[in-house]
Amino acid sequence: MQIFRGGALVALLLALAGVAAPAAHAQSEGVRITADVNLGDDGLLRVVETVEVPAGSQFRQVLPLRVQVSEGVERNFRVSDVKATGDGDATISDDLFTVDAREGVATFEYTVHNTVTDASGAQVFHWTGVLNTDVASIDVNVTSPDFRMGVTKCTIGPPGKPQDCADIRVEPDGIAHLAKTDLRKGDVIDVTLQVPPGTVKSNADILDDNAPGAFSITGTVLAAFGILLAGLIAAAAYVFWGRRTAPESSEVLDPIVPDGNRVHFTSPDGILPGTAGLLLDGYVDPNDLAATVVDLAVRSYIWVTVVDGSDWRISPVNPPDEHLTAYERAVYAAILPEGKESVLLSELRGRVPASAVRKALIDDSVEHGTFVDRTRRGYEFWLGVALIVIGGGVLAGLAFGAQRHALVGVAIALGGVAALFLPRYLPSRTALGRELTGRIQAMQRGLDAVVPQRLPAPDQEMVFSRGLPFMVAGRKTDQWVRTFRDLDPTDDGQPGVYWFGGFDGDRNLHRFAAHFPYFITALEGLFTTSN
Repeated sequence: MQIFRGGALVALLLALAGVAAPAAHAQSEGVRITADVNLGDDGLLRVVETVEVPAGSQFRQVLPLRVQVSEGVERNFRVSDVKATGDGDATISDDLFTVDAREGVATFEYTVHNTVTDASGAQVFHWTGVLNTDVASIDVNVTSPDFRMGVTKCTIGPPGKPQDCADIRVEPDGIAHLAKTDLRKGDVIDVTLQVPPGTVKSNADILDDNAPGAFSITGTVLAAFGILLAGLIAAAAYVFWGRRTAPESSEVLDPIVPDGNRVHFTSPDGILPGTAGLLLDGYVDPNDLAATVVDLAVRSYIWVTVVDGSDWRISPVNPPDEHLTAYERAVYAAILPEGKESVLLSELRGRVPASAVRKALIDDSVEHGTFVDRTRRGYEFWLGVALIVIGGGVLAGLAFGAQRHALVGVAIALGGVAALFLPRYLPSRTALGRELTGRIQAMQRGLDAVVPQRLPAPDQEMVFSRGLPFMVAGRKTDQWVRTFRDLDPTDDGQPGVYWFGGFDGDRNLHRFAAHFPYFITALEGLFTTSN
């Protein structure tokens, strides 16, 4: 519906007669007003007003262009194309349109802007005003683009005693005609006309501090944030479900498998120490990569020997082959750069590409289906970006549109932000990874229960060496070394630990046990800083 509020069409008509003027001079009887008012398709009100003032009298009409409709609501009009003929003047000043007519006949032509606003159901022209002068007669014709103009209300009379207008009608051709005589100062006039919706262009200038703004909280906005809240609750439930921990298990998986009167070592599904460390805590830690270096030595790809008690030399034993995974080859290349016959650990400080090695370990686990790299741009990232872009577009579109639900865009964008952050809280281990992690933990419990004295003497060093990388990855290095500190490394027929030189003449691992933690600390230091 489009409404003329607080000084609309009929307000202007009555103002022509001095009705709407808040400060008109008292006039003698005999002032006669004739007006033709046309409401155009463009929503502009074009007025031709003729005022007849008897001898010895004068007439003033003041039309406010800034009207306080109610508390917090202000209506602004504009008048243009002003033309006065005869003995009269029309001026615009200080938000007032003033018409002065002296005795005789004066004609005023002008156009009123900002008279139409949108509502629903019809275009309604409504005004209530108080006469501030006696008027002998008023005769007004109103035309609009649609002949279906009707009078819905017209009353006139003293305050508290209004009477229905008897002299207002709409002709069959759609022209509204208002004729009234002997109007008295103080009479209250209340008139409402209407035409079908969409008859003219909306152009009202209304400042309504009470009206919902683009960023007001509306039902649509509340619904959008309700959907956002439901989505966040669902996402939180999904995260909680995904991060659930399996019930504490007491299962023990013994990695030492009897083979006649000997034993051999095996890990669940042949998992490697570095991968085991990654699955245990969901991160690639320096100790996971240090465990891989130890494992390469145990499996005779490199040889480690002590130098001056505080440094270690790493030398190649066998070149990388098809039995090494991609991340193991990355570790091998990191500690034995191409072209080096051997290298001191101290020479590697600050030169190891730790980030690339970490990525290689994660990529290997992702390839085997046990791990999900949450730092990669998965579907959650692209969903989040799409929602943020859509939300920004909705926010911009509604902020400058007529719907006044711009906060819907904020809700959509916040959903996008949540989607971007979601991977940070999702578990990195897949279902297969969680299952394998349980078996790794069971293997660790099996290693905790190992008693060296119950192992065949020739296999004790092998079990110690094969289990050591897993205990390094599980941060149980000292415990494992202490468990085997009385091991005689010569029981296998060769002096010393076969992959670690420097204690070849020892008949136990006491000195090795005291020294080895320093080697692990130095190894972890290589992979602490990314290069």
